[in-house]
Amino acid sequence: MSKDFIAGSLVAAMFALSLTGMSSTTLAQSDQLPRTANGHPDLNGLWQAMGSTHWNIEPGAAKAGPDFRMGANGAIPATLGAVHDGPLPYTAEALTTRDQNAEDWAALDPVGKCYMPGVPRANYMPFPFQIVQSPEHTVMAYEFASAMRIVYMDQPDLEGPVPAWMGHSRGHWEGDTLVIRVTDFMPYTWFDRAGNHHSDQLEVIERYTLETPNLIRYQAEIRDPVTYTRPWTLSLPLYRRMEKNAQLLEFKCVEFAEELIYGYLNRDAPPDRVPPRGMPFTIEEPVTQ
Repeated sequence: MSKDFIAGSLVAAMFALSLTGMSSTTLAQSDQLPRTANGHPDLNGLWQAMGSTHWNIEPGAAKAGPDFRMGANGAIPATLGAVHDGPLPYTAEALTTRDQNAEDWAALDPVGKCYMPGVPRANYMPFPFQIVQSPEHTVMAYEFASAMRIVYMDQPDLEGPVPAWMGHSRGHWEGDTLVIRVTDFMPYTWFDRAGNHHSDQLEVIERYTLETPNLIRYQAEIRDPVTYTRPWTLSLPLYRRMEKNAQLLEFKCVEFAEELIYGYLNRDAPPDRVPPRGMPFTIEEPVTQ
């Protein structure tokens, strides 16, 4: 028996053992996942994305903010993004709109006006959200803007009554992955602060996969033939909030907070300070007798 044959056999045996070990580990992890009474992975609890994806779902460098007086607090951080298959496939017209949005994001971002963030953006805002499961419904309550949505389970033909900021959600299980189809959106929400946007034809296919008891792999496929030339996908981890007595807190949103503190809405702003595009109103000084 040659040395090469013996060496090859040992390598093959070690490779087979490594595969067996990987399979056993995967099965063990699957068996160790918390499950509900009906056998599905237990997603109940508070979850939150970490990082700066809410600034830009595409990779981007850090840069200065819209007002130098905000300093580092108003700077735009670098982001690794959550879209990893190249630039977003905008149509030419939609790309122009995105660039205009990005130019005046502080004035135009609907979140800055305290509107609900929409889907998938609500899931990677810098605030937690809570998942509550039942066989018929899955409820997702968000700290930001007190947004909420009800996922109707195993009712694929249930139509949404009217377009909504958070869309209309219908879900089902594919193995251990919760799949949610979201449609019937208002066309006004953005995906991030970088101005990435959509039309009222948006359809989002979400996938929630519990990889460990404290980690969900979140994936969202974006379909919008009016805005994009093809579907595209973003993916990021969601982490369980582990602190004692973790809960959603009351959220008080103040419209245009940055402008109130540093910008043209500030009482001490220079007289020539004009509203950015998208902010047509002004605050008049009170009339004194």
